[in-house]
Amino acid sequence: MACYIPIVGWIPAVAVLATQRFQNNRAVRFHAFQGLYIFVVWLLVRWVFEPFVHMVPGPGAMTGMVAVLHVIVFAAWVWMIIKTSQEEMYHLPIIGELAERSVAEQR
Repeated sequence: MACYIPIVGWIPAVAVLATQRFQNNRAVRFHAFQGLYIFVVWLLVRWVFEPFVHMVPGPGAMTGMVAVLHVIVFAAWVWMIIKTSQEEMYHLPIIGELAERSVAEQR
């Protein structure tokens, strides 16, 4: 669950992926990768989309879109905390596939 803590979850995710203790635990590694990829999406929204929207002239309709993207990413973090606390293996669209591939490639 710690891998899905908003904004700082990447730290436990990297720790899980770097330690030998979880080397053979496919489920834990999957959640670590998925948490890491959600963080990357948050970074893209924050560092790429948000500055781009501020450069585009106009009434600011795009600013609302960035806010919606922030809410979606935050909701994904909360959703995954709930799912992992219930010990469910939930795959988020696109990100879940990437995480599954990342786990499979490390075998």
